[in-house]
Amino acid sequence: MAIPAFLREQPDGCLLAVKLQPRASANGIGEPLGGELRIKVTAPPVDAAANEALVRLLAERLDCPRGRIDLLRGHTSRHKVVKLHGISAEVALVRLRLGG
Repeated sequence: MAIPAFLREQPDGCLLAVKLQPRASANGIGEPLGGELRIKVTAPPVDAAANEALVRLLAERLDCPRGRIDLLRGHTSRHKVVKLHGISAEVALVRLRLGG
């Protein structure tokens, strides 16, 4: 299985590049957009609510504890990099329902 550009394998997990759309009508994971995965959350981009909604959505979809998901870059931007600890890029792709 080919690993898309928005996922980068690391020795202890993988990095996920995200373009976040806050204030969407529903939470969801959209189509890849270039080197980023488009993710929509209903939360507004105020007081880190959208970032928290992103982490909750990823934890739910990846079936892992929220503590294994870290927002590395983009705390105040729509373009974010998320570290998924202990999850390989292939497993993340399958659990996000994007592979095959």
